[in-house]
Amino acid sequence: MAGRPRPRHLPVKQKKSAPERLQKILARAGLGSRREIETWIEAGRITVNGKIASLGDRVTTDDRIKVDKTEIKLAGSLPVTTQVLAYYKPEGEIVTRKDPEGRKMVYAALPPLKRGKWTAVGRLDVNSSGLLLFTTDGGLANRLMHPSANLEREYAVRILGEASPEQLNNMLRGVQLEDGHARFTSIINAGGRGVNHWYHVVLMEGRNREVRRLWESQGLQVSRLIRVRFGPYQLPRKKRTGHFWELTQAEVNGLLAAAGLKKQLTVDSKKLTVKSGMSKAKRQKVKSGKYKVKS
Repeated sequence: MAGRPRPRHLPVKQKKSAPERLQKILARAGLGSRREIETWIEAGRITVNGKIASLGDRVTTDDRIKVDKTEIKLAGSLPVTTQVLAYYKPEGEIVTRKDPEGRKMVYAALPPLKRGKWTAVGRLDVNSSGLLLFTTDGGLANRLMHPSANLEREYAVRILGEASPEQLNNMLRGVQLEDGHARFTSIINAGGRGVNHWYHVVLMEGRNREVRRLWESQGLQVSRLIRVRFGPYQLPRKKRTGHFWELTQAEVNGLLAAAGLKKQLTVDSKKLTVKSGMSKAKRQKVKSGKYKVKS
């Protein structure tokens, strides 16, 4: 007696994605920020279906996209789960991928990804420490950094001496710097001992060394600068410099909402990819921020 015919496993057809701007779809795939990818397009480094791409091109995940002749496989990869990493930057590290002077770079301390790359949300100068956010979604990084997002950046600042009420009011009203008008939206006196005095200040933008330059405009010298908050995310008190940790889904959704983007409803089962060869115990330490990567 002939047995029942075995059911055939038919291939599942993936829904074709709607056309989107090239820089947007590549940023979301984690290749970089939109601005960075736009410079690649202008330099002729990207091709779509064999033709050199131009700004304004719209593509889908079915198109053949190459960056520097390397094909970027996007089919079936979108939508992707956005990952956000927090890093407590110590003084002495710079926020760049290459440094001709051979200084320590923050990217050397981050866990590698199987695909894409970490994009920094803003910067901190070499002499500053504190909270740095990195994401696999270049579009999210771009939205968080854009002035239209109107996101607060909070810093703990130690100065030599104590500011007078007039100096504090000047910085709240705003002063003219070499690159335009700048001001703090909030200054809180946090006390201090001896010649050192601490303040917590809030900015709505992130221009180069803006916090330091505002204090310098009043003849005051910053001796220590720590970023303690970016938008809705606060630097946890128990974290130590040189450590990184992955944000929870709720924390990521908070950043997405702050950037005016849709929240993620699902949690990716594939967690952060850390360096291969790590034991299970060490991976758990990495996720909790208790393990410091040697640079």
